[in-house]
Amino acid sequence: MTTATSPAHQGHPALRPAIRPAVIGLGLLLLLQGLALIVVLALAGSAQAHGDNLTVVITGQRDGHVTADITWENDGDPVEETVAATVNAVSPDGSRTQGPWPLVRQPGSPAGWMAAGALPPGTWTVTIDAGFPALGHAEHEVSVPVVDPAPSIPTSPSTPDTSRPGTAAPVTSALPASAAPSVAPEPAGKGSDATGWWTTAGVAGIALAGAAAGILLRRRRRR
Repeated sequence: MTTATSPAHQGHPALRPAIRPAVIGLGLLLLLQGLALIVVLALAGSAQAHGDNLTVVITGQRDGHVTADITWENDGDPVEETVAATVNAVSPDGSRTQGPWPLVRQPGSPAGWMAAGALPPGTWTVTIDAGFPALGHAEHEVSVPVVDPAPSIPTSPSTPDTSRPGTAAPVTSALPASAAPSVAPEPAGKGSDATGWWTTAGVAGIALAGAAAGILLRRRRRR
């Protein structure tokens, strides 16, 4: 006996594996949307507590870098997030401009920020416009003084150190070169001539003595 199966209970076997990835993808999409909603609500709550705007106060300059304090408008707390802002400067006559430069944190100051670029000497009208994490604006006149270069120290010629024992300063002769005693050279040939004369006389005497002895020997032999 066979039991009939109604069409409602019949399903195509090839459709079942394709349904599972679609369900998993839909679940992940809903999860991501929920996380994004939580982050937006958290940021909105933080902004609601601090206020909708930033208070930007230009405090001056340091080595040409514009300095500023940035806090929240409502409670005056320092901004913990990275502030996205630009710094621009223009000369009084409008002929020269500097920037735009980003702001970087100022070491040792929770609310302190400074421009990444440095202004040249002169008077400048500086503006700061912030866009994140909230809006803020400031404008102030900043003067950068001219810094004179450090004077160079002349170097003195080195002198010998006579404070240590065994070290003596070089002694220079006070006498001119013409006053130095000079020894006249002995005339060449005087001593050598006398020596040669005695040598010649001795040789001649020996030769004469030998000749006389030879004559005497010959005479004796003849006798």
